[in-house]
Amino acid sequence: MSAPKTTVANARRLRKEMSKPELNLWRALRRGALDDHKFRRQHPIGPYVLDFFCSALRLAVEVDGYDHCVGSRPRRDLTRDQWLTAMGVRTLRIPAREVMASMDDTLSTIRDLIARLPPPDASHPPPP
Repeated sequence: MSAPKTTVANARRLRKEMSKPELNLWRALRRGALDDHKFRRQHPIGPYVLDFFCSALRLAVEVDGYDHCVGSRPRRDLTRDQWLTAMGVRTLRIPAREVMASMDDTLSTIRDLIARLPPPDASHPPPP
């Protein structure tokens, strides 16, 4: 699935402006450091930018700060997650405070989800 030029530009900008929790998690995920699973950071897909994305697993990992809990944001996140699900992408949301509290626990949460994932749906080819 390609992304509009504006989404790609936004992803590039977001890579330069990652939050501290995102930077910490990126250091733990980059270069296949999590059980050889390759993650991309600030990956554009359709109209959205995913914090972290593993194409082989069709898994998005989102680091959610407080702003994801207020106003219209929870509804927007739900709409986004539903769209991603329709595209064959699973989403794991992890609160930023948990990332900052314990990277070991955060990585364990991701590993536990990966272990429970069914094989990717063949009707949905991996997004680019």
